[in-house]
Amino acid sequence: MTGTTVALDPNRNVPGVTQPGFSNTVRAEWIKFWSVRSTIWSVVAMVVLGAGLTALVTGTSAEWLASGEADESPAAFLTWGMMFAQITAIVLGTLVVTSEYGTGMIRATLAATPRRGAVLAAKALVLTTTLFVAGTATAFAGYFAGNAFLDAHGIGIPLDADGVLRALFGSGLYMAGLGLLAAAVGLLVRHTAAALSIVLALVFVVGTMVFLLPGAWGEWIGKLMPGNAGSPVTAVVSFNPQVLEPWPGFAVFTAEVAAVLVVAWIAFRRRDA
Repeated sequence: MTGTTVALDPNRNVPGVTQPGFSNTVRAEWIKFWSVRSTIWSVVAMVVLGAGLTALVTGTSAEWLASGEADESPAAFLTWGMMFAQITAIVLGTLVVTSEYGTGMIRATLAATPRRGAVLAAKALVLTTTLFVAGTATAFAGYFAGNAFLDAHGIGIPLDADGVLRALFGSGLYMAGLGLLAAAVGLLVRHTAAALSIVLALVFVVGTMVFLLPGAWGEWIGKLMPGNAGSPVTAVVSFNPQVLEPWPGFAVFTAEVAAVLVVAWIAFRRRDA
């Protein structure tokens, strides 16, 4: 008897079996995303760091800011805690991908939904929606808590003041973008510690050190680093005069995230799970 090998097409139509649609894929990713404790703890940490530190720093600085001796605008402190809350967005973005590779669940995911583009799109949708909502809510909570201290000293910043709403909603956009960047790097390296190290170093370490490079080219490289380009949209008044303006900088950041995501998508399609 001569043995034959049958190649199975994962996209074939099997009678009585319905191919999962995109809504089914999104629902599955949503369930997986919220069924692990790391998601809840990351969101809680975002609120504690983002809103809590904003309130703490604004409260301890309000008297100094009102004294007239301060060399910073009170508005610069209204989203201060979001500088640290971005760590949680990076962690959550990394884990949404690498945790499945660590447990082997990615094989079950791709067996249920062979269309890898749909899986990646569903993960991105769930992740960015969560981070945008959580990031925006955290920024608003920090604003109201911190501005209460400023109001008590007669230097409160109204919600409709220039740059306030842009910074509050921009905080949500930046958190979502950071999460996508971390998820893309996670797809490329498929290891939690490695992905976290790369993104955290890129945003916090390399982004700061490049400003030490000599000449105008060093300054421009610094402006274009992801963290430096994207973060000004979260600040009512920036502490760093060397960075780009909020929306041009965020456009650069978005392009960089999109480029890394495309590379990750290509690698995701070509490599075995």
